[in-house]
Amino acid sequence: MDTYYQPQDLARFAEVGEDAPALWQAFMGWYGPVFAEGALTEREKALIALAVAHAVQCPYCIDAYTTTCLEKGADLEQMTEAIHVAAAIRGGATLVHGVQMRNTAQQISM
Repeated sequence: MDTYYQPQDLARFAEVGEDAPALWQAFMGWYGPVFAEGALTEREKALIALAVAHAVQCPYCIDAYTTTCLEKGADLEQMTEAIHVAAAIRGGATLVHGVQMRNTAQQISM
């Protein structure tokens, strides 16, 4: 399948750090601990990441965190609920910006 996003590019993620190794190492030094077991389980963090991946529409993250969620023991029902949470927040954020539209419309109408 020919798409703008190439699934095989996910495996090339580390290439982003080739011309900026200090920044890459700083990112990876932070990224790893973020997903380590803490107050939240690794499975819960993977579900959050999956939901955020959908909210920011990153196909690479969707592929990666779908795999991670399954590896961490999440099931399809939990993963689908996480995506619905992301959709609800994104939809709510769109609607709440309607207040900005209403403020602008009211100012123009004065």
